[in-house]
Amino acid sequence: MQTTFLAIVASLLWSSAFVGIKIGLRYQTPLQFAGIRFMISGLILLPVIGNFRKFSKEVKENFGYVFLISFLQVVLQYTFFYLGISLVPASISAMIVGSGPLFVALVAHFSIADDRMSWVKSISILLGIAGVAVITLGRESLPSGAEIAFLGVVYLLLNNLTSGITNVIIARKRQTISPLILTSSSLFIGGLAMFLISIPIEGFSERSFPPEYFVSLAWLSFLSAAAISIWNTLLRRPGVKVSELNIWKFLIPVAGAVLSWIILPNESADVVSVLGMILIALSLLILNLPIRRRN
Repeated sequence: MQTTFLAIVASLLWSSAFVGIKIGLRYQTPLQFAGIRFMISGLILLPVIGNFRKFSKEVKENFGYVFLISFLQVVLQYTFFYLGISLVPASISAMIVGSGPLFVALVAHFSIADDRMSWVKSISILLGIAGVAVITLGRESLPSGAEIAFLGVVYLLLNNLTSGITNVIIARKRQTISPLILTSSSLFIGGLAMFLISIPIEGFSERSFPPEYFVSLAWLSFLSAAAISIWNTLLRRPGVKVSELNIWKFLIPVAGAVLSWIILPNESADVVSVLGMILIALSLLILNLPIRRRN
């Protein structure tokens, strides 16, 4: 039950990112904004960890592993994400990214012996993807006559695949590094790398920023630190299956839609979106029935 609760908390935190990203990208280029965000996220966790000597020791002992997670979870995944959404219409990109739990389940199926696909899991994932598609189409119709950039679709699929690989690596590797130290160090190193990469590609922004930029940056930095810390901790828990944990990410578009109805004045609830939410609720119900019977 505690794992379920924490998975829901992490998903709700991630669902609030879309508004903050939209605000931040009004004033700063994508890679540079993401790099600063993740560097701050890594630093936020240092006071929580408390013991800097322990932090330094564990990072040194596991530097290769930390560097790998930094590269996969931050640099590669978010580069694919930002490149993809810049080339593909928002409705299409939302559906592709929303299918992420399927990619995680497939990677886990071929990588982890006790995390195979089953009929129950497959039905749950397909219902979740259908719910994401319905919610997306309810909020924004498919572009008519617009060409969908093939390269952008490939980038978004690679984003999902990278996420799946990273989840499996964190779940399988029993390193001598705590989840909090892994999250803090990998976020900072990955964020620094993204920031340095952004300078020759995007230039260096020296403009002044309004208060709303700093509010969005602060919130995004906090939620990344909190949500990724929770997720990395859950992935390392004995008995937690990577594929089943990631199905809770179907809550992200649900919570994102509800937040948009509350915050944005031109958006309100509609029948199609509610239908999509019902499909996602069914997918989570189907997933959890056999889990409760096992327990």
